[in-house]
Order: sequence, then C-alpha cells, then structure tokens
Amino acid sequence: MKLLSVVIPCYNSADYMKNCIESLLPGGEDVELLIVNDGSVDGTAAIADDYANAYPTIVKAIHQENGGHGEAVNAGIAHATGLFFKVVDSDDWVDVRAYLKLLDTLKELVDTKNLVDMVVSNFVYEKEGATYRKVIKYDKIFPEGRIFSWDEMEKFPRGKYMLMHSIIYRTQLLHDCGLKLPKHTFYVDNLYVYTPLPYVKSIYYLNVDFYRYYIGREGQSVQEQTMIKRVDQHIKVNKLLLESVDIYAIENENLRHYMLKHLEIVTVISTFLLIRSGTKENIRKKKELWRYIKAKDAQLYRYLKYGLLGPIVNLPGRPGRMVSVGVYKVSQKLIGFN
Repeated sequence: MKLLSVVIPCYNSADYMKNCIESLLPGGEDVELLIVNDGSVDGTAAIADDYANAYPTIVKAIHQENGGHGEAVNAGIAHATGLFFKVVDSDDWVDVRAYLKLLDTLKELVDTKNLVDMVVSNFVYEKEGATYRKVIKYDKIFPEGRIFSWDEMEKFPRGKYMLMHSIIYRTQLLHDCGLKLPKHTFYVDNLYVYTPLPYVKSIYYLNVDFYRYYIGREGQSVQEQTMIKRVDQHIKVNKLLLESVDIYAIENENLRHYMLKHLEIVTVISTFLLIRSGTKENIRKKKELWRYIKAKDAQLYRYLKYGLLGPIVNLPGRPGRMVSVGVYKVSQKLIGFN
C-alpha cells in the first residue's frame, strides 16, 4: 500500500501539467500519482501515458469522458491505494523540500500507528505579476508538531479558511463520509474541503509552505469575470454546502464556528458576484438565494444576514449595491481572500 495518493485532474492541460507532475515525482515509491485525463482534446492523454510508461510503479493514467473537476477527483478517490489522499491541480505544483518533509511526517505517523484524519500545511499564492508571494499559514490557529483535535485549535480569523490546497485527508475517511462531488460543476473544491470535516477527529499541522497555487492563467475559474459568467455554478455549490451538513447539529463549538465562517464567505462571494454583474436577472437570483437560505435554515439565515458582511451585501437599491461592491473590494485587500 502506498503512503500517499495524489490525484492530478487534467483537462486540456498539456501546456503546463509536466511542471506539476515533475514536482511530485521526487516522492518516489511512497507516492502514487493518479493523472486523470478528463476528456481532454489536446495532448494531455499522451503526456499522461508517457509518464505512466516511464514510471509504471508510481504513475497511473486514468482516461475518462469529460465530467469536470469534481468527477476527476471522484475518479482519484475510487482508484487511490494510498493511506492518505491529496489533490493537486494540473496548473499548480508543490515545493520539493516541503514535500519531502511532509512525506517524512506521514511515515512517522504511520509507523507510530497514528493515522490522523487530516493533515494541514501552508499554501502559497503564486500570482502572475505579483511583487511578492502571499503565504497562507495556520501557525496561529493550530498546534505544531503533535496530533490534536478541534478542541485544541484557536478560532479562525475572518478571511482565513482552509482550501483544498492546504488539506490532506485520510483516504478511508473520504470513503466513510460518502464524498461524491457533482459532475460538470466548478468550485467543487469547497465541497471537497467542507463536507468531510464533521468526520475528522484527529489533525496534524505541518508548518511548511507545501502547495503552490498558481493564479494568472487566462480563463482560470477563480478570475472574477470568469466567476461572474459562472455564477450559477457558484450558487449551486453554495446550496450544496448548505444541504451537505447540518451545522447546528455539530457539537464541537470550534468546528461549528469554523464551518459557519466558511459558509459565510462562500455565501458572501456568491452574493457579491450577483451584485457585481449588474444585471436584473442576477439581482433576482440574489434575492432567491437568500430566500432559499431562510427557508432552509432560519437560524443560519440570521447568522449569515446579520453577521459582519451579510448586512453589507444586502443593502437595498442601486446605491446600496454600489456600496456593497466598494466594501467587498476593500475587504479583499484587507482580509486577503481570493
């Protein structure tokens, strides 16, 4: 059995996937790399097969009809043989030194029979044209160098939350929680992070800058204009988050607090995108989203609408929407969320 399974979802990734794969090969025989060719029409399939042929004990090429990022992750989970599971997108990469230290940590956990449910590490925004790299660290939130539970962490400040880039799950936990990401849907990384959390009982934080998250590729799903065009996808994921977990049934206060903050930021972003588009149809969708939340969970609705950012994105009329956009932009700079 492998120590770590890494799934690399690829869709028309021929121009950049080699950089990602090469950064992961130093893991050697402890790691299996599952390159999922998600119906690509460029040279992705050939590159995946080349690596699988060159490294038959490390790399596996999986070819499937196009199902989107979530379906590629689903395929990775289904084929994974590693004790732990990681997603690395094909336009991102990992820092080799941090990677090797991470693998040593996983080995130590396995050798001492401490198969923790989740391992957290830092990630770095590799933003095209930026003068400096923004590092998302968790050292003020999580204890370092030991196994801990939700009870032992500090509360997350606003604007800081866990992304797919910062998390490694125990593979069996993903099976136990029944994680199944929807097909042909963008922004499912939120579901990947959020849905398994109530199943997590033991955590280990390694303070290394492991994952390098590239921002700057044209048409990338996290670019604001692209997100506005795909706002219905964001709303879909927003609703799935609401439906996936009964937050107020979570007994652990720290975990409940975190999941509320995570849901808050996703909902605020959905609302902002609808306002930012400026169309009457999307203003109508904004009202529908908040009506949906109210009908789904009145207590959660009150938390979201009357929290820190909820009132700002719900200011009435066109002047209110202009203020909402302005405050949101300032919040992006001050808090630092993408």
